[in-house]
This record gives sequence, structure tokens and C-alpha cells, in this order.
Amino acid sequence: MGRVILGGREVIMSMQKEEVLELVRQLPDEVDVEEVIYRLYLREKLAAAEADIAAGRTLSPEEVREQARTWRQ
Repeated sequence: MGRVILGGREVIMSMQKEEVLELVRQLPDEVDVEEVIYRLYLREKLAAAEADIAAGRTLSPEEVREQARTWRQ
């Protein structure tokens, strides 16, 4: 299981073996290892984002704009 830090807290991320196999089945016949690793990484990030949305850990457009203003300073 992978562990990632989201919002200052550690979250355990995992995939079922069948999910990994399905991801691999969707790849072209010839693919480099970096692409496989990237696709797995992307899948984990999307799963984490979906979990955040389901748990209500989102920002409104106004909150994002306010945070972005502080980045420019």
C-alpha cells in the first residue's frame, strides 16, 4: 500500500490487483516502464481526488482565487 500526504495528513492508498491488470490491458502493446509508472501514479492521484470530493474536502472558486492571490506576492 502506498502512503501519501494529503492536506497535512497521511492517507493509505491501494489498488486492487484487478484494477492494475485492467490499467495494463488498456496500454499499447509496446510501452515503456515510465509510462506504466506514470499511469499508476495518475490513477492513485485521481482516486485521492475523488476521495477528497466525497469527503467534502474541496474549495470554492472564490477560495481558490483568494489563495492564488497570496501566491503572487
